[in-house]
Amino acid sequence: MGEKGGISVQTEHIFPIIKRWLYSEKDIFLRELISNAADAVSKLKHLISIGEVSGIDDDFSIFVKINKKDETLTISDNGIGMSEEEVKKYINQIALSGALDFIQKYDGKNKDGETSKDDSADGIIGHFGLGFYSAFMVADKVDIITKSYSPSPAVFWTCNDEGDYEMENSDKSDRGTDIILHINEDNREYLEETKLREIAEKYCSFMPTPIYIIDNEKDEKIEDCRINPTEPLWKKSLAMF
Repeated sequence: MGEKGGISVQTEHIFPIIKRWLYSEKDIFLRELISNAADAVSKLKHLISIGEVSGIDDDFSIFVKINKKDETLTISDNGIGMSEEEVKKYINQIALSGALDFIQKYDGKNKDGETSKDDSADGIIGHFGLGFYSAFMVADKVDIITKSYSPSPAVFWTCNDEGDYEMENSDKSDRGTDIILHINEDNREYLEETKLREIAEKYCSFMPTPIYIIDNEKDEKIEDCRINPTEPLWKKSLAMF
């Protein structure tokens, strides 16, 4: 049985702010989504380390997949995943208190921002717990397909840039989460591998989980698509001597 609804916490205010006020800092959407994927992997690794989860010996990784034909950008991980209840809690409610603070601070500002030097978009999205919703700076629709590490059924969730969502069970069988951005007409530059690699190398090269950027139109070896070294820096330093 599917579910339809509107995202909680004054969607009519928060979506326009995300799309309008942060327009000049759109690149950070990729940082936020990759960071979320890295967190999902870290959470599962922690459960494994304390013995809460067993029988998982996967190579953990994050994939950023470009599909120019479908005009989609997909960020995938094989981390902890989400159940239906977790999607409702962490996605449909937009970080509740943080979102309300965001609305109170930024609603009513004009199109050009009129912000102080402390209001840079680079830190706002993460600070207010809105990382996932930065996707709507470049997409007019976002899908989530997710399967929890637990026996819970997989979930398909889709939402347009007005905040109207639908949710139902999915046939996804492998653990983890796929975030699918339907890139809007004004932001097709984010379907270019060079652009995405530049952003990811700037913001995500320090992350411990391997990150790969893959253009489905190119025939590349998977190891050539990786953007971050995950070997500790101290090991690299020792190798120089």
